[in-house]
Amino acid sequence: METEGPVVKTGTTTVGLVAGDGVVLAADRRASLGGRFVSNKNSVKIEQVHPTAAVTLSGSVGGGQAFIRQLRAEASLYENRRGEQMSVEALAQLAGQLIRGQQAMPVLGGVDDEPHVFAVDGAGGVLEDAYTASGSGTQVATGTLERRYRDDLTLEEGEQVAAEAVASATERDTASGNGITVARITEDGVTIDSYDDTDEVL
Repeated sequence: METEGPVVKTGTTTVGLVAGDGVVLAADRRASLGGRFVSNKNSVKIEQVHPTAAVTLSGSVGGGQAFIRQLRAEASLYENRRGEQMSVEALAQLAGQLIRGQQAMPVLGGVDDEPHVFAVDGAGGVLEDAYTASGSGTQVATGTLERRYRDDLTLEEGEQVAAEAVASATERDTASGNGITVARITEDGVTIDSYDDTDEVL
């Protein structure tokens, strides 16, 4: 998502994981200019895009916001035309089409008949997994997920694992930090909360 002039980028560590009958998404809150100057300490990098689905943001702030608007609009149009909600898998495929060509790797999580987590990349690829991470803190966050993730995590335990993965990344990745946003997704809907410190979730 390179453009002329300074671009506000989220830098970013975002994670998603399946836990129990739901999904947890988590992300740090730092936005930066080229990863060297912190331009915002309260950036919200998780957005609800469907009654039971949300997506994390990475790359430039403007590009991410445009992506969210498009994804919501297309999902709403689908529902109006067909009289039913788009499945989470179809939503992830749509996200892959919309993000193609951009330097971003959103994570999409949602629940329909079962919980799903998808890693989406700038080439349009969509991969489902039990857990994934994206952004500049990916390597450190993935190490934590590999060590802590279990198939039998409850939603509450999943929140702690996701928060620990983001916290670990912020210790080493200078483009990530300034607290955490956590989304809890179940068949009942999406709840998103932000915290000034990851210790509030751990």
